[in-house]
Order: sequence, then structure tokens, then C-alpha cells
Amino acid sequence: MTEAALATQNSEPPRVILQLLEKLGVPAAARLDHLDLPRSHRIQAVLLDDSIGGMLVLYPQSQLLDLARLAELTGRQLVAVKPERLERMLAKHALQRLPALPPLTSMPCIYDERLLEQETLLIESGEPGVLLEIPRDAYRTLLGKASAARFGQALTAIRPNLDRPGDDRAEITQAVQAFTARRIQQRLEETIEIPPLPATAQKIIKLRVDPDATVDDITGVVETDPALAAQVVSWAASPYYAAPGKIRSVEDAIVRVLGFDLVINLALGLALGKTLSLPKDHPQQATPYWQQAIYTAAVIEGLTRAMPRSERPEAGLTYLAGLLHNFGYLVLAHVFPPHFSLICRHQEVNPHIDHSHIEQHLLGITREQIGAWLMRFWDMPEELASALRFQHDPHYDGEHAVYPNLVCLATSLLRSRGVGSGPLTAIPDDLYERLGLTREKAEEVIQRIQHAESALRELAAQFNHPH
Repeated sequence: MTEAALATQNSEPPRVILQLLEKLGVPAAARLDHLDLPRSHRIQAVLLDDSIGGMLVLYPQSQLLDLARLAELTGRQLVAVKPERLERMLAKHALQRLPALPPLTSMPCIYDERLLEQETLLIESGEPGVLLEIPRDAYRTLLGKASAARFGQALTAIRPNLDRPGDDRAEITQAVQAFTARRIQQRLEETIEIPPLPATAQKIIKLRVDPDATVDDITGVVETDPALAAQVVSWAASPYYAAPGKIRSVEDAIVRVLGFDLVINLALGLALGKTLSLPKDHPQQATPYWQQAIYTAAVIEGLTRAMPRSERPEAGLTYLAGLLHNFGYLVLAHVFPPHFSLICRHQEVNPHIDHSHIEQHLLGITREQIGAWLMRFWDMPEELASALRFQHDPHYDGEHAVYPNLVCLATSLLRSRGVGSGPLTAIPDDLYERLGLTREKAEEVIQRIQHAESALRELAAQFNHPH
């Protein structure tokens, strides 16, 4: 995991960039990056390419870069350059970030003309955590050979449905109909070809709600699914749990290491994960699906334990919420395969915005809506549906709020360490207060997870291949 992106040892802009600006006669002041700096002043620079060659694209971070609009303007199907190529180019100048400076690259440049609406502009200096502030008129001189156009979509015009779960069904139906030739109003379950809940998962759900269920019952269910049994045993034998002696059986794994509660929720998470295969396409530089799921579950497990005993929710269920928090990603790939690639390409060129804006813009719904809907369709616990649905709202305090609150905190903490994608956002004090946690306690949990990183990575490696 990388350290928090905003923390930097070196608060000086790279010499090569200062020399370039001096040579061009462009005044620039160094500024430390802060999450509260206005997006409309920040310039996002992305390198795109196709078979013809590369192109530097500049636009304000208050916009989403719309690849379809760019294709209309340029007549080219541009996508983000491969990470290796970008790294090579940056390494040539000893930079870690791409500055929005057209003279730095020999590529043609196109910019959204609205970025010149602000009197001062903030660009990456090349050093993480350090920005350069340049007056608009001086920056304009850098765009002499660039083309001006309008291709960004204002984020204020894209409104993901974060807090109206009652509209989910209608919005999903509408999105599905927009992408299918069938315009006839059908029931959602018929429109979306969702596989039925696997038999193993059905048995586990029955056990979850049975107060008299025993270790023998869950052992019996797990052993009827050989792949699941192998995973439970290897899970218990993992260095993460550091179990004494050899794990010889599923019962051994449950009784000696993992415990009934963890195994029942782990088995449920794995059974559901197998229902939908991992998509072959994914955004470049994305954290692998299962790695993110397992890290998030581990952080949530630690956070739950750190909460005051009287306020702790059901630990196994919070772990399951972590394991399945991004399940809507698999559902989107399953329901909208051709459009899923489009989502991936837009995530690559819009690293500064959350995936929910991209999905809302392209589909009219988000993975959180469709993931939570499927949990309800499968009769999973309501706490789980809420965890998926409201995980991006740090202020959510509705029913079962503790579950989405824990997912929100865990994913934010991991994102600040380079796990998961999307912009860094400040974690509000009231989120910690609602969970009965302090920043220091949460920090201790995330540090413990960082120390166990190689053991967790090993666990995740068991799943990082299509089923």
C-alpha cells in the first residue's frame, strides 16, 4: 500500500518543472495540496492514445471527461494510455504525477475551454502533495498550440441517487430498458438475467437465522461444496490467522481458528461471489476485486472490535458487508456487458471522480443501487442491503446505519493507502462519533492491516481468477 497521497516528504516542486516554466516566462507559486481546494480551479491532465498516436487532454476537475463527446470532436476512439507507458514518460523527467503542461510532451493537446473561466489555475507539479498555482493569462500562453473545445460534463449536472432507495427499482428498470431493444414494461426479475441464489448459499442463509444451528450443521454444508471446503481450510491455515498446528478438516478450521460466526458469513460471501464471474475487462490500475473485498472485510473486522462493546453490531455480518461491498460491480458487468467496458474506460480517464458519477452519467444508475437491489431480491439480511446501498454517504444515519458507516470508513481509510479507486475525501468527525471510534483507534486498525498485508494478499490470490 502506498502512503496517503497527500502526505509528502518533499514540499518543493521538481526542479525540471520550475526550469521549464522559467524558460517559458510563466510565473507559478507552489501550494500544498488540500482536499478543500476548489475542483473548478484544479486542472486534470490525462494522456490518451489510439492507433494514430497520443494526445494530452486537459479539463477542470469539476467535470467528467466524456469519451463519446471527445470521439465526436476528434473522430478518434481515444482511451487512457497503458500505465507502463505513462510511468516511462514521467520517469524520463523524474516526475511522479503528470503536470498539465503541454510543452512538457510533444503530443497534440486538446483542452476544455471552460478551464479558463477561473482567474488562477492549480496544476500538479509532478511531486505528490505539491501543486502549482498559475494565473489564467499566463497559463493561456501555454495553450498556444492546443485545440479548445467543450467535452467535459459538469459534475453538478450528474446526480447519483444516494438517498432515495424507493426509486431504485424504477431507475434500474429504466436503465435496463434503455440498453435493451425490449421496450415493453416487464418485471425487473425478468428483464435482468440474474442467476438464482446458489443452493449452498440458500442452505447457509437458513443456518444463519437458525438459533439452534451447530458447528456440525455448517461443517456439513461447507463439505458438500468441495471448492468452498478447500477455501475454508486454506483460509484457516493462512499466516493471517497464525493458527498453531496443522488444519486437518473443515471442522478443525471452524472450531480451532475461525469460529462459527466468521465461517458462516465467509462461506456466504464466497458462495455469492461465485454466482457472478469476475469481468475480463477492468479499469487499468484498479485494485483486484477480491483483494479489495478481503482488505475491506479485514479492516471492518478490526473496526468492529474497536467499537464500544455495547454498540457493536453483529461482527459476522459486518465482515460479510466488507466482503460484498463492491458486489454491484460484478452485477453491472453481468447485466450491461458492452457498457461495462465503457465504464472502465471512463474510470481510467476520470481518476479524480467517484465511480458513481460515471455510472450515473453512462447508465442512469450506480453499482450501489443494483447491488442492494439484488441483495433484497435474494432475501439477504436487510443490514447487508443497507451496507451496499449507503456506503458512500458518510452522514447516513437511517436504519442499520452502523453497517454502511463501517463500510464507508473502511473504504475511505484504505483509499488513503492506495487500495481502491476514486478521489481522496476527508472523513467527517460525525462518522467516527456515530461508530464510537476515534481517529487514533481507526489508525491503529489500518496499521495492523498494513502489517498483515502479505498474508491478506495471499488470501486474496486464491480468488483473483475468473471462476
